[in-house]
Amino acid sequence: MADWRTFNVVILGVGFLFIFTAFTTCGNIEQTVVKSLQNDTFTGSGYHSLGIIYGVFSFSNLVAPAVVAILGPKMTMFVSGLLYSGYVAVFIEPSTWSFYLTSVLIGVGAALLWTAQGLFLVENSEAATINRNTGMFWALLQCSMLFGNLYIYLDWNGRTEIPDSSRKNIFLSMVVASVVGTLCFLVLRSSPPQEEVLSEEEGVSLLSSHLVYRHRATTALQEIKADIQTILQLVKTKTILLLSPSMAYSGLELSFYSGVYGTCIGATAQFGEAAKGLIGISGIMVGVGEIVGGGLFGLMCKNNRFRRTSVVFLGMVVHFVAFYLIFLNIPDDAPVVFHTVTQKSPFLTPSVPIVLLCSFLLGLGDSCFNTQLYSILGCVYMEHSTPAFAIFKFIQSVFAALAFFYSGDMMLTWQLLLMVILGFGGTLCFFMVERMYNFTAEPLE
Repeated sequence: MADWRTFNVVILGVGFLFIFTAFTTCGNIEQTVVKSLQNDTFTGSGYHSLGIIYGVFSFSNLVAPAVVAILGPKMTMFVSGLLYSGYVAVFIEPSTWSFYLTSVLIGVGAALLWTAQGLFLVENSEAATINRNTGMFWALLQCSMLFGNLYIYLDWNGRTEIPDSSRKNIFLSMVVASVVGTLCFLVLRSSPPQEEVLSEEEGVSLLSSHLVYRHRATTALQEIKADIQTILQLVKTKTILLLSPSMAYSGLELSFYSGVYGTCIGATAQFGEAAKGLIGISGIMVGVGEIVGGGLFGLMCKNNRFRRTSVVFLGMVVHFVAFYLIFLNIPDDAPVVFHTVTQKSPFLTPSVPIVLLCSFLLGLGDSCFNTQLYSILGCVYMEHSTPAFAIFKFIQSVFAALAFFYSGDMMLTWQLLLMVILGFGGTLCFFMVERMYNFTAEPLE
């Protein structure tokens, strides 16, 4: 039994590795690609597309459990993978209507995919293997930031413009990767209890099968109603209110490192022919920071001498150092220029080592905040972990969506200042929750 469960977890991770190799690379470069299109009829914005994705994702989480309960996690992930592939494919021959339509669809697909992933991972784990399986899955997932961005560097290095042939080749390769990842979900094996139920139902009529799905739908809707009631109760608690600034900050910095920073690098005139290729290397360094942070803080948290507050404080310092260096190293108009490169000059002569150091620090700091938010929510709301995590993803996604919508119109200095203010406030509030938790033996409500 352990063998097929481990097999499922590995295949699940490989599927996500291929899908998010395509999607994270797409998110990192899409505003740069949109700016380079030689198409007068296309009026879309990569920032707005990502904003739509995260906005739809935040609200779709409310209905995703019902869909997963009806279709099952395996089929839900397969359908979601097709939606991801469709979004990436739009960039081969982009049009405004299909660009925004698939942005909405992938927002729904993302909610379905992550809900199904969580359920499938739990179904294939036991108390003794859940940490190992989660670690295996996240290690494979974080590697998705390496391969696609490496391709971007190799293809774009030395280019000042992105020709249509290069764009088509890149996104055709990404579609293939996404489809391969989607097909991996069909290889996943059902658990023995599910197989036994299916074998007993082989002789049942189609009407009975319809009644089974109807019963699943009714049960799922009842569970959703109960979860929403729990969410509304938790939102009013002091703990969630205090953690909200940290959750909101995680959304702002998510949008910055995943879509805005790479665009700023590609628009910096002082980098010349190296600018476009640096987007790929920057994405790789963000991924390295995420991997190092996830592994390091996973080990640190097993040692009682290291507290969550220490990791969050480190994350704040690491991010603030990165923001200050970006402020000095990147032109202020880098996020907002569209048809041209930057016109302003930064305080320092733009330096490639500083750019890559900041990329690494952004990934490292992101892992600090996210790992500790998951940790404290899991400890404080042990009996209501699913609704608590849903609140976290909702707040994070809403603020990521808002950030993407203003990123194309706000100078870099103001974006960095906004993140500094919210990051500092969020860290203080996190400290307050940790102090409350340390002084109370009972889980907070």
